[in-house]
Amino acid sequence: MSTVTASSPTDMAGLSRKSQFLLASGAGLSVASIYYSQPMLGIMGSSFHTGVSQTGLVPTLTQLGYALGILFLTPLGDRYDRRHIILLKGLLLTLMLLLCSVTGTWNMLLLSSLAIGLMATVAQDIIPAAAALATDRQRGKTVGTVMTGLLAGILLSRVVSGAVADAFGWRSMYAAAALGVLLITLAIWQALPRFTPASRLSYLALLRSLGQLWLQHGALRRAALAQGLLSIAFSAFWSTLALMLAERYQLGSATAGAFGLAGAAGALAAPIAGAIADRHGPHQVTRVGSALVMLSFALMFVMPLLSPPVQLAVIVISAVGFDLGLQATLIAHQSLVYGLDPAARSRLNAVMFTVIFIGMASGSILGSQALALAGWTGVVVLATLASAGGLILRLRSR
Repeated sequence: MSTVTASSPTDMAGLSRKSQFLLASGAGLSVASIYYSQPMLGIMGSSFHTGVSQTGLVPTLTQLGYALGILFLTPLGDRYDRRHIILLKGLLLTLMLLLCSVTGTWNMLLLSSLAIGLMATVAQDIIPAAAALATDRQRGKTVGTVMTGLLAGILLSRVVSGAVADAFGWRSMYAAAALGVLLITLAIWQALPRFTPASRLSYLALLRSLGQLWLQHGALRRAALAQGLLSIAFSAFWSTLALMLAERYQLGSATAGAFGLAGAAGALAAPIAGAIADRHGPHQVTRVGSALVMLSFALMFVMPLLSPPVQLAVIVISAVGFDLGLQATLIAHQSLVYGLDPAARSRLNAVMFTVIFIGMASGSILGSQALALAGWTGVVVLATLASAGGLILRLRSR
């Protein structure tokens, strides 16, 4: 097994197609664990006899766990061999998914949902590993390719979980997810080289350095805050879609999950966005992507004027548009941030994705409240305003 010095990517030939596929699959299957619950919320709520507000705690706690895991666990990638970290987290994520599939109490479901979020941050160890293994000239494209898997996992997870929940029940979905994570973790463990840590800082020093990186790099702050605002809009939409479709159109979890197919089309933009960022710089990509997200959400304001079938078509078009814009913006932001300090990629990644998933968790909470207080129009208003904030941040940056 060869050894890689994570801080010296220019000495490597880059990742093979097989390795890129494995890393993309690992990132996708890991992060999908956070989103399986969203189309199944109605079924899960009925199983435990909980209301809308209580049921909304499942995705909220999962995303909060992911944010906490990024903040407190992901920085370890700069201190220890990422190959060992990926193996350990992958095995623990497998156990947490199994626990979720067999739990008989609501409180244990919430606790296991939080733990799933913590361990699913293995995806955020896989991405810096790909960046470290890539050459400087291909880093954006390589990260974009791995992110295609991650983003496809986010979006297709809803399709799969909705269909499986309808056919076999929500517990079966978590059991199948555990098997998938276990298999891909073992495959990645065999394929990856060992990584020489880029830092010898203690754990507490690593955590302190997160604040220093935040203060040191204005580009990091702008990227994290802009992507965090877009994430509020993204999460508000997907966390409430299944409930809205059931109430307004009497559609089940399988149909709600199928809307993820529309958004998955946007995942194809990830390698393209990365290649454009490599060639022309990431700033313009972030502006165009943010504008597309805002306009896609704003399109849904016309829904009350349309017939129900056309309203559903508008939701599909909007989902394609905002997922395309969000993913292009995310890839460009990652390309920008990973170039700031090669020796601190895991910590830079931790800072950015902590803000992003705080945005995700906030979007789940705010989206549920907006749906309860003002219906779907309230969710659309929230998503449009949040994405407009992200666009303003990008337009004001140099």
